[in-house]
Amino acid sequence: MRGRLQRRCSTFISLIIKISLVLIFRFCSIAVSSVPGIEWVQRTFDLPPYKRGCHIITQQIYKAVPEIRNFRVGIAHIFVMHTSASLTINENASPDVPLDMEDALNKIAPEGHHYRHLDEGLDDMPAHVKSSIMGCSLSVPITAGRLNLGIWQGVWLNEHRDYGGSRRLCITIHGQC
Repeated sequence: MRGRLQRRCSTFISLIIKISLVLIFRFCSIAVSSVPGIEWVQRTFDLPPYKRGCHIITQQIYKAVPEIRNFRVGIAHIFVMHTSASLTINENASPDVPLDMEDALNKIAPEGHHYRHLDEGLDDMPAHVKSSIMGCSLSVPITAGRLNLGIWQGVWLNEHRDYGGSRRLCITIHGQC
Protein backbone atom coordinates (compact mmCIF):
# COMPACT_ATOMS: atom_id res chain seq x y z
CA MET A 1 0.00 0.00 0.00
CA ARG A 2 2.73 2.42 1.02
CA GLY A 3 4.82 1.65 -2.11
CA ARG A 4 1.83 2.24 -4.41
CA LEU A 5 1.11 5.59 -2.73
CA GLN A 6 4.73 6.66 -3.11
CA ARG A 7 4.70 5.74 -6.84
CA ARG A 8 1.46 7.66 -7.39
CA CYS A 9 2.84 10.70 -5.56
CA SER A 10 6.05 10.48 -7.55
CA THR A 11 4.12 10.22 -10.83
CA PHE A 12 1.87 13.13 -9.83
CA ILE A 13 4.87 15.31 -8.91
CA SER A 14 6.61 14.46 -12.20
CA LEU A 15 3.46 15.43 -14.10
CA ILE A 16 3.19 18.75 -12.23
CA ILE A 17 6.85 19.52 -12.98
CA LYS A 18 6.40 18.75 -16.69
CA ILE A 19 3.28 20.92 -16.93
CA SER A 20 5.05 23.74 -15.08
CA LEU A 21 8.04 23.61 -17.43
CA VAL A 22 5.79 23.66 -20.51
CA LEU A 23 3.93 26.69 -19.15
CA ILE A 24 7.16 28.48 -18.26
CA PHE A 25 8.67 27.88 -21.72
CA ARG A 26 5.47 28.96 -23.46
CA PHE A 27 5.27 32.11 -21.34
CA CYS A 28 8.92 32.96 -22.07
CA SER A 29 8.54 32.44 -25.81
CA ILE A 30 5.43 34.64 -25.83
CA ALA A 31 7.21 37.34 -23.86
CA VAL A 32 10.19 37.31 -26.20
CA SER A 33 8.19 37.19 -29.43
CA SER A 34 5.61 39.73 -28.30
CA VAL A 35 8.19 42.55 -28.35
CA PRO A 36 9.72 42.56 -31.83
CA GLY A 37 12.61 44.93 -32.36
CA ILE A 38 13.73 45.04 -28.73
CA GLU A 39 17.41 44.26 -28.24
CA TRP A 40 19.46 43.49 -25.12
CA VAL A 41 23.18 43.95 -24.56
CA GLN A 42 25.14 43.30 -21.38
CA ARG A 43 28.82 44.01 -20.85
CA THR A 44 30.99 43.61 -17.77
CA PHE A 45 34.32 45.40 -17.73
CA ASP A 46 36.98 46.69 -15.37
CA LEU A 47 37.90 50.31 -14.89
CA PRO A 48 41.52 51.11 -14.09
CA PRO A 49 42.35 51.87 -10.46
CA TYR A 50 41.52 55.42 -9.44
CA LYS A 51 42.73 57.36 -6.43
CA ARG A 52 40.20 58.22 -3.77
CA GLY A 53 37.71 60.77 -5.06
CA CYS A 54 35.07 61.35 -7.72
CA HIS A 55 35.95 60.54 -11.34
CA ILE A 56 34.02 61.12 -14.58
CA ILE A 57 33.80 57.82 -16.49
CA THR A 58 31.32 58.63 -19.27
CA GLN A 59 33.89 58.12 -22.05
CA GLN A 60 35.08 54.81 -20.58
CA ILE A 61 31.47 53.58 -20.76
CA TYR A 62 31.24 54.48 -24.46
CA LYS A 63 34.55 52.67 -25.12
CA ALA A 64 33.56 49.55 -23.18
CA VAL A 65 30.05 49.35 -24.64
CA PRO A 66 30.24 50.59 -28.25
CA GLU A 67 26.83 49.00 -28.91
CA ILE A 68 25.22 52.05 -27.27
CA ARG A 69 25.50 53.82 -30.63
CA ASN A 70 23.21 51.17 -32.21
CA PHE A 71 20.21 52.04 -30.01
CA ARG A 72 17.69 54.61 -31.22
CA VAL A 73 15.88 54.58 -27.89
CA GLY A 74 16.54 52.58 -24.76
CA ILE A 75 17.86 52.52 -21.24
CA ALA A 76 21.30 51.75 -19.85
CA HIS A 77 21.49 50.27 -16.38
CA ILE A 78 24.98 50.81 -14.95
CA PHE A 79 25.99 48.80 -11.87
CA VAL A 80 29.25 48.90 -9.89
CA MET A 81 30.03 45.47 -8.45
CA HIS A 82 31.68 46.67 -5.24
CA THR A 83 30.63 47.80 -1.77
CA SER A 84 33.16 50.59 -1.32
CA ALA A 85 32.62 52.53 -4.55
CA SER A 86 29.51 54.18 -5.93
CA LEU A 87 28.00 55.78 -9.01
CA THR A 88 26.25 59.08 -9.52
CA ILE A 89 25.48 61.63 -12.22
CA ASN A 90 26.91 65.06 -11.61
CA GLU A 91 28.53 68.03 -13.30
CA ASN A 92 31.17 67.22 -15.90
CA ALA A 93 32.65 70.69 -16.49
CA SER A 94 34.21 72.21 -13.37
CA PRO A 95 37.19 70.37 -11.84
CA ASP A 96 36.16 71.79 -8.45
CA VAL A 97 32.89 69.83 -8.28
CA PRO A 98 34.50 66.38 -7.76
CA LEU A 99 36.80 67.86 -5.10
CA ASP A 100 33.92 69.53 -3.28
CA MET A 101 31.86 66.33 -3.49
CA GLU A 102 34.69 64.30 -1.94
CA ASP A 103 35.03 66.90 0.85
CA ALA A 104 31.29 66.73 1.55
CA LEU A 105 31.27 62.92 1.62
CA ASN A 106 34.22 62.91 4.04
CA LYS A 107 32.23 65.14 6.41
CA ILE A 108 29.23 62.80 6.24
CA ALA A 109 31.28 59.63 6.87
CA PRO A 110 34.66 60.56 8.34
CA GLU A 111 37.46 58.14 9.06
CA GLY A 112 38.24 57.38 12.69
CA HIS A 113 34.61 57.62 13.75
CA HIS A 114 34.87 54.63 16.11
CA TYR A 115 33.50 52.14 13.59
CA ARG A 116 33.38 48.49 14.65
CA HIS A 117 34.30 47.14 11.20
CA LEU A 118 38.05 47.81 10.91
CA ASP A 119 39.26 44.54 9.36
CA GLU A 120 40.18 46.13 6.01
CA GLY A 121 41.54 49.47 7.22
CA LEU A 122 40.33 52.78 8.56
CA ASP A 123 38.99 53.87 5.17
CA ASP A 124 36.84 50.76 4.64
CA MET A 125 33.78 51.36 6.81
CA PRO A 126 33.41 55.02 5.77
CA ALA A 127 33.62 53.74 2.18
CA HIS A 128 30.69 51.37 2.82
CA VAL A 129 28.64 54.22 4.30
CA LYS A 130 29.37 56.52 1.35
CA SER A 131 28.62 53.75 -1.14
CA SER A 132 25.27 53.05 0.50
CA ILE A 133 24.35 56.73 0.52
CA MET A 134 25.39 57.36 -3.09
CA GLY A 135 24.19 54.05 -4.55
CA CYS A 136 25.64 51.31 -6.70
CA SER A 137 23.57 51.74 -9.86
CA LEU A 138 22.18 54.25 -12.33
CA SER A 139 19.57 54.10 -15.06
CA VAL A 140 20.28 56.45 -17.95
CA PRO A 141 18.07 56.89 -21.02
CA ILE A 142 19.59 56.31 -24.45
CA THR A 143 18.49 58.50 -27.35
CA ALA A 144 19.90 58.36 -30.89
CA GLY A 145 22.90 56.24 -29.86
CA ARG A 146 24.00 58.40 -26.92
CA LEU A 147 23.43 58.45 -23.17
CA ASN A 148 20.76 61.13 -22.85
CA LEU A 149 22.56 63.26 -20.28
CA GLY A 150 22.20 66.98 -19.78
CA ILE A 151 24.85 69.24 -21.27
CA TRP A 152 26.70 69.53 -17.95
CA GLN A 153 26.14 65.95 -16.77
CA GLY A 154 28.57 63.06 -16.64
CA VAL A 155 28.59 59.59 -15.10
CA TRP A 156 30.87 59.47 -12.07
CA LEU A 157 32.63 56.63 -10.31
CA ASN A 158 33.12 57.60 -6.68
CA GLU A 159 36.14 55.77 -5.28
CA HIS A 160 35.77 55.76 -1.52
CA ARG A 161 38.94 53.81 -0.63
CA ASP A 162 42.50 55.09 -0.61
CA TYR A 163 43.58 52.07 -2.69
CA GLY A 164 40.40 50.54 -4.05
CA GLY A 165 41.98 48.86 -7.05
CA SER A 166 40.22 48.33 -10.36
CA ARG A 167 36.43 48.48 -10.24
CA ARG A 168 34.12 46.21 -12.22
CA LEU A 169 31.01 47.60 -13.89
CA CYS A 170 28.13 45.68 -15.44
CA ILE A 171 26.08 47.61 -17.98
CA THR A 172 22.80 46.24 -19.29
CA ILE A 173 21.11 47.99 -22.21
CA HIS A 174 17.72 47.33 -23.68
CA GLY A 175 15.79 49.21 -26.29
CA GLN A 176 15.14 49.57 -29.99
CA CYS A 177 17.96 49.64 -32.50
